[in-house]
Amino acid sequence: MSRAARKVNNLSVIYFFVPAKMQICSVCSEQTPKYRCPACKIRYCSVGCYKTHKETCLPVEPPAPSEPEANGAFTTEPWGVEDLLHEEDIRDKVSMQRLQLLGQSKELRDLLCNPHLRQLLRSVDTADSKYDAMKDAMQEPLFIEFSDRCLKIVEN
Repeated sequence: MSRAARKVNNLSVIYFFVPAKMQICSVCSEQTPKYRCPACKIRYCSVGCYKTHKETCLPVEPPAPSEPEANGAFTTEPWGVEDLLHEEDIRDKVSMQRLQLLGQSKELRDLLCNPHLRQLLRSVDTADSKYDAMKDAMQEPLFIEFSDRCLKIVEN
């Protein structure tokens, strides 16, 4: 847990940043998992762990749809960033330690005090088409400044 302090109206305010629970490889229980088994959805960290796992893998069978129209429906199963990344995209993945630096940045906290930026971020988050929402948001100088600061922090 890390700590930051800030003066607000002559009062010292202390912020505590608690890191999110780190996941570990379901096979070796040592490393942070980078991959997910397509058959049973467990997380593993390496090709070696995958080879070990596939000997005992028990594929998860999808539940039978309750209605005939449900065959093309969206899933409500929770997902994470790993579900969006393919093996070739892993090089673009940002480590949890780097992401935690975002929460510790005074510059980002100051930018997030701006209600217009918060509204832009909400509109991207709730948009049906994230691509179009990001395209629109990137026309706003304030959003570009926020994006650039985030990238500078995580890319160092």
